[in-house]
Amino acid sequence: MSRSKILILLILLVLGAGGFVLWDKRRQAADASAYRTLPVARGDIRQTVSANGTLNPVVLVNVGTQVSGTVQTLHADFNDRVREGQVLAELDPALFRAQLDQSRANVANALASLQLAEANERRARALFEQDYISRAELDQAIQALGSAKAQLAAAKAQVHRDETNLRYSVIVSPVSGVVVSRNVDVGQTVAASFQTPTLFTIAQDLKKMQIDTTVAEADVGKVRVGQTVHFWVDAFAGREFVGTVRQIRLNSQVLQNVVTYNVVIDVDNPEEILLPGMTAFVNIIVDERKGVLKLPLAALRYQPAEGGEPANPGEKKVYRLKDGSPAAMPVRIGIADGKFAELVEGDLEEGDALITEDQRQPASRPDGGGGGRGLGGSFRVRVH
Repeated sequence: MSRSKILILLILLVLGAGGFVLWDKRRQAADASAYRTLPVARGDIRQTVSANGTLNPVVLVNVGTQVSGTVQTLHADFNDRVREGQVLAELDPALFRAQLDQSRANVANALASLQLAEANERRARALFEQDYISRAELDQAIQALGSAKAQLAAAKAQVHRDETNLRYSVIVSPVSGVVVSRNVDVGQTVAASFQTPTLFTIAQDLKKMQIDTTVAEADVGKVRVGQTVHFWVDAFAGREFVGTVRQIRLNSQVLQNVVTYNVVIDVDNPEEILLPGMTAFVNIIVDERKGVLKLPLAALRYQPAEGGEPANPGEKKVYRLKDGSPAAMPVRIGIADGKFAELVEGDLEEGDALITEDQRQPASRPDGGGGGRGLGGSFRVRVH
């Protein structure tokens, strides 16, 4: 064979090999483009329990009255800052003063009766010693003296009671704080016959607030006293506030056939911008990992159309894109949020492309993701 033929043959072989390599790369690229992937990333994962609650002052005092009467004067209004012992309102004292005057007159009358009874008792003793009266008459004089003393004591007690009622006609603040609510107006009659009416509601310190929230029984086992809480309110969209779990109350409630428990969260409010009654959207951080490898949950849901060997107990499988084809990788996962799961064990590195969907398969089911099978209830926690 001549040298020219050999050279032509070599050129044809090189061109054929080059064409095959180019075709294979294009085939792999076409295969790879059929899959949607997400990379393995490194970062932080927070597992949270989500709930809604209401902001309330830590100490909320209802100020009422123990006596009935007509409101004569108001000294405090909504949002006023008051001090302990400060006068908030006054009831018309006319009837209380009249009753007190009558009681004092009764004391004077009882005192006069006592003086007469003492004189009669002394006179009876003297006459009895001289045998001018019988023993029964002396006993009657002694009994009259005791009765007069008792009547004087009762009259003095009534005076003390009427003085107390007169003092109660002046409503004072039992604590220092801010008036949150005023429920009376001047001229209004308040009746305290059966129950104490609430005239004012005072928040002792708006710089210390609490969130009263309810957590379902399925999640309350993860909540612990002292856990950090992040929450938001509609009044300050985009601003995140921080609190701490203070108490998990044992009295359960059933709301819409779900057993719930009241979780109390302490909140610092130094600017006093959080107001009583605001709705708080709460995320309680029940577990956290920092700087770990994170797997997309969609990759854990994906399974090839042709199926595959089941994973060992406690393991799950993800599929890494290798040479344009899916390659199964067994993994063990830890905590998860709504998007990622912690990689505890598995031959994966940061940046590895994991398949989340085969775009050549039919549209995925509403409860699935990317044509794969769901994970059931393994990842219930929402992330915000």
